[in-house]
Amino acid sequence: MTSRQRSWPRQWLMTDERMGERLWEAIDRLPIKHSGVVFRHYQSPPEVRATLAGRVAEICRRRSLTLAIAGDAELARTLSADLVHNPPELSIGMPFSRSVHSLVEAEAARSEGAALVFVSPVYPTSSHPGHKALYRPAALKIAKAAGAPAIALGGMDALKSARLQREGFYGWAGIDAWLDAKTLRT
Repeated sequence: MTSRQRSWPRQWLMTDERMGERLWEAIDRLPIKHSGVVFRHYQSPPEVRATLAGRVAEICRRRSLTLAIAGDAELARTLSADLVHNPPELSIGMPFSRSVHSLVEAEAARSEGAALVFVSPVYPTSSHPGHKALYRPAALKIAKAAGAPAIALGGMDALKSARLQREGFYGWAGIDAWLDAKTLRT
């Protein structure tokens, strides 16, 4: 089985600095064995980011969660992450995912061999105010063009995800949704 054929989780938490100490609460809300964490924290200094990523990796191992490290293949390998999210170069020797926002980016992810794509922003989102949402029809076209399991991101929750999964998305990801228990109910 290749990395593109692997069974990836259908629910993901995208981390960022805005979460602060609520990061741990969000990770605790992820269903054990059926979820993943994309550790981003792009703005943190390298040593702080590495330490925090190590704590997240330990929790992921303990709870059988899939771990992706954004933009840093070396840190991903050091922490035995499952994939690298948006690696700057492709010769990383491990599965990788891509953020895609357009058909052009989806086709590039397909040609690069991305194992997973995060299509965003599907709906308006507080994490990227002012970014134009794709909405369902365009998001579905982008997801299909990627040729890999597509994760809906941006203004997502479990209810919106159920409809999108029936129409062709593989799963969903969120930030704020994992901080609000009400949005997780289907």
